[in-house]
This record gives sequence, structure tokens and C-alpha cells, in this order.
Amino acid sequence: MALLAVNVDHVATIRQARGGTSPDPVAAAVLVELAGADGVVVHLREDRRHICDRDVRLVRQVVKTKMILEMAATDEMLSIAAEVGPYQATLVPERRQEVTTEGGLALGKVKDQIAGAVERLHAAGVKTSLFLDPVVSHMELAADIGADIVEIHTGRFCDARTRAEKKETFAQIAAAAEAADKLGLTVHAGHGIDYHSIRAFSAAPQVSEFSIGHAIVAKAVMVGLDRAVYEMLALARSVGRQDL
Repeated sequence: MALLAVNVDHVATIRQARGGTSPDPVAAAVLVELAGADGVVVHLREDRRHICDRDVRLVRQVVKTKMILEMAATDEMLSIAAEVGPYQATLVPERRQEVTTEGGLALGKVKDQIAGAVERLHAAGVKTSLFLDPVVSHMELAADIGADIVEIHTGRFCDARTRAEKKETFAQIAAAAEAADKLGLTVHAGHGIDYHSIRAFSAAPQVSEFSIGHAIVAKAVMVGLDRAVYEMLALARSVGRQDL
């Protein structure tokens, strides 16, 4: 069975739409843990479009499982991570113009920068994950620079419209997951996974944790956050492999 880390960014998105204080992503973090989630994810962006500094610090205080901070590998974010001390930091590429993260880190171009970020995070006692496209050579680079975890970007598979495209893109995910596992990396998966697409990951048993946000928050609008988390958690538990 696999673990489930729930991203509460879009609870903050709703709050920011009115510029008020509700709904509070910190309260959402408590609720998703009470529903059984294994961790809480927040992405602190340079432009603070949803999660803000106050959220990061309070989520770190209230989360009892593990708090995962998604962030760009900038000096500002590395300093915040060292101060706050999340259980895990996931390094992602970031562009202000993007609606959501569009792909994995281009490790071939930014290897030295990411290696330095990994070293700084490890010095602060923070486990480090790299958000990567499902490319075997990227898994090899991640192992070379000492990452603990790779989170495989699953967006192309989740967005695929045809059966052939789904088959092709999932094969890439499976190959990358197998390669990462053999290299000694812990394998996570995330981006675009919903209540239907998660079922395919029974064919990728190396995946030990899913990072899911939008699908859960979207369903929570209709059925409530606790039920939305519980139903996704049941699906996550039925696929993958939990490394103890």
C-alpha cells in the first residue's frame, strides 16, 4: 500500500480570491490529518499566490505526521526551509506565468544549483525530494547529487486523452520508478492524479507515496474534506508499496 500526502494549496487559493482569512489552509491541514492522511503539502511560491509565510509556519506547528514544503531552489526558499524545518522539502521548477507547475526540474541544466540546494537542506536536517519528469537519466542524476526522494511528474499521463497516449506515458512513469528504486531512491508520484487515474499505479509498485491536492479539494467542495481525503486514501492504500 502507498501513503497519501495531501496538498492544501487550493484551500488557500479560495481564501486569496476574496483576500480574507477563510477558508484557512492551516485548519485544512488539521482536518486532512484527522481523516487519515500521512502528510500535508504546502507550496510556498515566490509570488505568494496562495500559501503565504504565515501558513507555512503554522502548518509546521500543527501537523503531527509530516509537513512537506514544495519550493523553488532559491536562496530565499532555502533559508525559509532551514528556519522552519519541514520533514521534507520538494524542489520544483517555478515560473510566475504558469497556472500550476508545468513539468519537472531540468536537471541536466541546473544540476549544480540543485546539488547545492540538496546539500544545504541536508545540513538543516531536511529530507530532500526532486520533482522530475519520468526520464530514467533524470533519476540517475538525482541519485548522483544525493537526493533522498524523487517525485515523478505524472501530468502527461493524467492529461492524456487517448488510450495509446495513456499507455505510452504510463510506461515512462513505470520505467522511471523502477530505475529510481534500483538506485536506492524513494519513489513518490504527483501532479494531476485523481480518483480514477490513481488506479493505474497498481502497475508501478515502486511508488510509495502520492502527493495529491486539486482533485481532493475539488471533491471536498461537494462532499466535505474528510470524506474526500478518506476516499482517496482508500485508493492509495490499494496500490503501490509502502517502504517501512
